[in-house]
Amino acid sequence: MKLIAHLLRPIWIALFVATAVGCVSAPPPIEEWTLARTALDAARAVESAKHSPGNWHQAEESFRRAQILFQDREYADARELFIKARLAAERAENAARLIRHKSGEVL
Repeated sequence: MKLIAHLLRPIWIALFVATAVGCVSAPPPIEEWTLARTALDAARAVESAKHSPGNWHQAEESFRRAQILFQDREYADARELFIKARLAAERAENAARLIRHKSGEVL
């Protein structure tokens, strides 16, 4: 009986380690969320929805989907969408600023 227990010990250890490693996930993308939220706020401030609706809607949609994934703890996918949202919001802000500058609107 001791021989069987001695032989099974490495198997139990391997199963325990595999289970513990399988529970580890990516850390929450807090920095990406913050940067995306800030970029959306900046784009909103220059009325990007009016002047650059395509980029604005892409930013909003990506951010919304990322928040859902974040709540579901799908952090790796959420991180990618937060980055996509930030980039789209930055494009929307830049385009809106350029359009407003060319039209003579005061920012």
